[in-house]
Amino acid sequence: MNKKILKALEIIKENATDVISDEEIIAKLKVCSQKNKPLKLKIGFDPTASDIHLGHTVLLRKLRRLQDLGHIVYFIIGDFTAKIGDPSGRTTLRPVLTDKEIKKNASTYTSQAFKVLDKKKTRIVYNSIWYAKMPLEKFLSIFSSYTVARMLERDDFSKRMQEGRPLTVLEFAYPLIQGYDSVKCEADIEFGGTDQKFNLIVGRHVQEVFGQKPQAVVTMPLLVGLDGKNKMSKSLGNYIGITEKASDMFGKVMSISDEVMWEYFRLLTDENIDKLKDIHPKEIKLRLATEMVSFYYTPKIAKDERQSFEKVFSKKGLPQEMPVYKVSETSIDIAEFLLKEKLVSSKNEARRLILQGGINRIDEKDPSRSTSVKEQTIKVTKEGVILKIGKKRFIKVIGQ
Repeated sequence: MNKKILKALEIIKENATDVISDEEIIAKLKVCSQKNKPLKLKIGFDPTASDIHLGHTVLLRKLRRLQDLGHIVYFIIGDFTAKIGDPSGRTTLRPVLTDKEIKKNASTYTSQAFKVLDKKKTRIVYNSIWYAKMPLEKFLSIFSSYTVARMLERDDFSKRMQEGRPLTVLEFAYPLIQGYDSVKCEADIEFGGTDQKFNLIVGRHVQEVFGQKPQAVVTMPLLVGLDGKNKMSKSLGNYIGITEKASDMFGKVMSISDEVMWEYFRLLTDENIDKLKDIHPKEIKLRLATEMVSFYYTPKIAKDERQSFEKVFSKKGLPQEMPVYKVSETSIDIAEFLLKEKLVSSKNEARRLILQGGINRIDEKDPSRSTSVKEQTIKVTKEGVILKIGKKRFIKVIGQ
């Protein structure tokens, strides 16, 4: 085996949970080498939300390294499959999105993906292209290739059936439709999270039905979100978006637990973890946050964010810049104000912050002094009131 094949195999297998199979991948790499053509690497995202987050980049980073070896990524935007909703790992029905919501979400995906992927070696494909004009007869032929018994081998499907939870025929169809995407782009390897394993294996079957060699399958671990328990997800609100403010990205990375921190290093960086074991956890986490902001912004911005973070949280100072809100009143209902300015997602969240002491009034002259906001209404002055929302957000409210 030549060095290029060995290098590609090493990248493919690094941190992978499932590889189906080494032999198939080696055979595909040998053919590509002999014919001097790249592998077709498939990854798909349904635009059920507008942000690509760090959890998505676990796969994107691996694909970028393979692109650097000359291979091509087929980035499938599931604007058709998003109407069905991927049932993977779900115990309830996924809310149905409108065409307008899907289009809005999908519009951001391309530019975000290119923060990691090589644009010249990426093919962006919307899967509605082939489904929109597909005859019903062809559509139904995809479904006839798989039995209900095999579909119920899927754990989350069988569990929902046993518990009497709703399970629609469309959800049965989802893995087959995703599999047909592999047929259309003639995928050599499909990549996904561990929750996608069933779908990816079905894709192998669908390719064989249509006379193609089955794709190899590679699954990667799911990145744990900010709550330290569940996979990173926008619907759970425990995510770090790759386009959010540098200060928010830095602060969110610093808020993860020490245990989760090591998993972030393993899946999101090229650092040798063994060389970090003797460094203080706080310093390691600062290094991780700096690296994330450097990659998605610039080293200069990352350095500034680190200095700002250390000033605020280590030296009890205030950030150099903070959002300023001017109000016409001399007092405000804090819950209504936070919701109006989109600083919280609901009044309940605001009230919960107040009850838990998560909103504090900061003394501008001595930032180390703060007072928890316990009342629903607070007074504001012309000089302004500095509020700390949660652990890392500072704002200034100025009254008339």
